[in-house]
Parts: sequence; C-alpha cells; structure tokens
Amino acid sequence: MRMLVHVKIPNEKFNGYVKDGSVGKKIKGILDETKPEAVYFTEYQGKRGAIMLVNVPDPTAIPAIAEPWFVMFDAEVEFHIVMSPADLEKSGIDNMAKKWA
Repeated sequence: MRMLVHVKIPNEKFNGYVKDGSVGKKIKGILDETKPEAVYFTEYQGKRGAIMLVNVPDPTAIPAIAEPWFVMFDAEVEFHIVMSPADLEKSGIDNMAKKWA
C-alpha cells in the first residue's frame, strides 16, 4: 500500500552532519535503502523535513523505513495511507451513503 511519510528532523544533529560534510551520504543511504517513489525536502515549523511517497507491502516494512531517520537524525516520522483517484473509485465510496445515510 502507498504511504505518505512525513519526516521531521531536529536542527542540532542535522547541523552537525552538515558541518562535518556527511549529511548527503547519510540521506543518500536512507533513500537508496527505502527506494521512495518520490521524495521532497521541506521544512516543518522552522525545522528540516522530508515528505516521501513509499510503497509498504505490509506493516512489517515500516521499521525499515522509519528507523534510519530515528537513529541517524533523532527525527519524528509519521505514516499516512494514501490513495490515488483510481483507488478511491475502486473503494465503492459512491455506494457507501446508501448504507450509512
């Protein structure tokens, strides 16, 4: 299933990696391992962050996606299930009102 992953990275540890020149290698290693469909770097409330779209075959894959961010950057990581328009159409949402209205 596709998940949107929000990574919120505290500045202090990240700044140390920027200063010692290792941050690019660390991020590349995480991305090479997790193979996101898309990744964008952004900020959250003045701190660094990333938004990734990843395919999670089952819940046991979640630690492999989150742990590198936790361990290397002391980051906060959130997972949100997402659907494409085609997925939403397949869900049968148009008929749900008949059941619940």
